[in-house]
Amino acid sequence: MISKKRRFQNFDWIHFAFTLTFVATGLIFVFSSTYTPEKPISFFFKKQVLGTCIGLIVYFLCTIMPLRVLGRLGYFGFMGVICLLLYTLFLGKVGGLGAKRWISLYFFNIQPSELAKLCFPLFVGYYFNEEHGLHVKETKLTLSRYMIPLIALFLGTLLIVRQPDLGTGIAFFILGIAILWIAGLSTRFIAIMALVGVLSTPIMWTMLRPYQKQRVMVLLGKEKNRKDRYQIEQAKIAVGSGGLTGKGFMKGTQNKLCFLPEDHTDFIFAVIAEELGFAGAAMTLLLFLAFMLRTAFAITELKTVLGQLIASGLLVQIFLSVIINVGMTLGILPVVGMSLPLFSYGLTNLWATLASFGIIGNIIAHRSLY
Repeated sequence: MISKKRRFQNFDWIHFAFTLTFVATGLIFVFSSTYTPEKPISFFFKKQVLGTCIGLIVYFLCTIMPLRVLGRLGYFGFMGVICLLLYTLFLGKVGGLGAKRWISLYFFNIQPSELAKLCFPLFVGYYFNEEHGLHVKETKLTLSRYMIPLIALFLGTLLIVRQPDLGTGIAFFILGIAILWIAGLSTRFIAIMALVGVLSTPIMWTMLRPYQKQRVMVLLGKEKNRKDRYQIEQAKIAVGSGGLTGKGFMKGTQNKLCFLPEDHTDFIFAVIAEELGFAGAAMTLLLFLAFMLRTAFAITELKTVLGQLIASGLLVQIFLSVIINVGMTLGILPVVGMSLPLFSYGLTNLWATLASFGIIGNIIAHRSLY
């Protein structure tokens, strides 16, 4: 057991600096994207500030709690998330396009799919640590030993896709497969699943909702309806019009003249690109890259199943969120409603991401002790 004094002595200040930089920059651009002369400090910005204060408390709690306790909380927490996903399907709050992705708690809405991405790495790490207690590189288990995590993964994916939230469902499934592969799941088995998925594409296409098919057609340049292309076209205009150095903070015309939809949530990266230009957008991505590389190198030094699986899984889900959000903003991936971690407005995503950062900081700060 690591003493509390030693935990604070080993606190990773560099990791905390990354976290504060992301959080502060995110608040700045939520303010910019929601600013109006009539109401300079918007309701969304106030909620995000309050959410950030709560989220930082969550971050610090996750940095000081023993990893095994966090793993146990995530293990049983994921079971609770499955119940919340079931509740959402029947009694969830209906949003755009008839999607049921949120549970209304009056003061704010909670999105269980975001909690699923946080809890699943903890669920898998705790499961393998308690059941097998092996060094990751020595883990050689039969396929039957992976059945419980695989069932949990398929069930979570199915419930998320049924909301419907295809983008988050796919990201969650990729996250789960990546963790199980790190845990020793056969590459051959994963390849067979991928092949089955490719061969079943025509069947899955018929199961998509009309608006989901439209988004794929827009990506392929086959959609002629201008209304269906509007979101991605306006995002591309915002990104391109920023030039090298941008139009200046709070001077983006696509944003301020209300051409850019979802500017404070899904397309906040377009606001960054328009106001700070290529230089600001590239700096944002380089900051994420530096954080991920530093974390990835630290993970290679971990010696336990619990630490390596949890840290790897949380890093993968942050990486996927960044890639998907930026990809859909630039028009190289379909629009799926994925937040940019610690930048996009949204309390559930903010809290889940800060918890992820806190757990990662906990693990890499004490990698020589766990």
